[in-house]
Amino acid sequence: MGFADFAGRALHALAAVPGALPLAWQRALGRGFGRVVRWLDLREARIARRNLELLGVPEAGREGLVSAILEATGANLMETLRVWTHGRADNLALVRAVRGRELLEAALAQGRGAIVAAPHYGNWELLNQWLASHTPLAILYAPPESAIGDAFLRQVRADDANAARVTQVRAEGPGVRQLFKLLKDGGVVGILPDQQPKRGDGEFAPFFGVPALTMTLLGRLAHRTGAAVVFAYCERIDDGHDGKPGFALHIDAAPEAVGDADPAVAVTALNAALERIARRDPSQYQWTYKRYTLQPPGSEPDNPYLGIR
Repeated sequence: MGFADFAGRALHALAAVPGALPLAWQRALGRGFGRVVRWLDLREARIARRNLELLGVPEAGREGLVSAILEATGANLMETLRVWTHGRADNLALVRAVRGRELLEAALAQGRGAIVAAPHYGNWELLNQWLASHTPLAILYAPPESAIGDAFLRQVRADDANAARVTQVRAEGPGVRQLFKLLKDGGVVGILPDQQPKRGDGEFAPFFGVPALTMTLLGRLAHRTGAAVVFAYCERIDDGHDGKPGFALHIDAAPEAVGDADPAVAVTALNAALERIARRDPSQYQWTYKRYTLQPPGSEPDNPYLGIR
């Protein structure tokens, strides 16, 4: 076992400590952590604030939304530690309602492959476990730059009871070819569609009115394989039907244009659908991510996050 694998296992063991707390306590702890991040004006606070500036959020309401975003981000962190360190049955019990299940079932029944587009909204790790409990799937992911971080993610996901039903595919050339083959064979692929790709792997399209370099991969997969596309996300709710905190899992139909032969049309439709989801509760979207780092040639500034490290 190399040092990275050892460190990844050690981090997993440490994650079990906050992961053992009741969900309501985890959310309270996470929200408190978010308030500390804002008070110290750490990197995540400055990124969220800059994103809201780019979106044109009025200054009068900006700081309140920054606070809500950081508190939700902290809650998501603690919830994810729980998901990574609890058994499948305990985790899936947190899903208090499922809306749109019939859309996923219809996509699977067609037998021509299905793409589940899962934006960074709510808790996407819990969504992965729910999906894996219903169908084998391949998840496309961009490995962390840190070897330890990559080892940690592989460890927590391998410990999931659904691990045998999940294939983790790195967002690289051989992995992409694997996805095409899997879909042509009628398989299911999960993609986080709002990560900024490298130049050459995307097209610019508006996202909340700001040009965002957006992956063309999802559209190419859908167009070339004929796979059905749905959007899915686990939205945080404070009170379920039994009065306990949990999640509502949503599955939405995708606009037909996400699989258009024209990449510009496809990414425009993709971002419009992502924006509709993020607008449900903007605090639950990952605004602590530098979504607009790469801008169209000739833009001023060419990187709106200069000075934020």
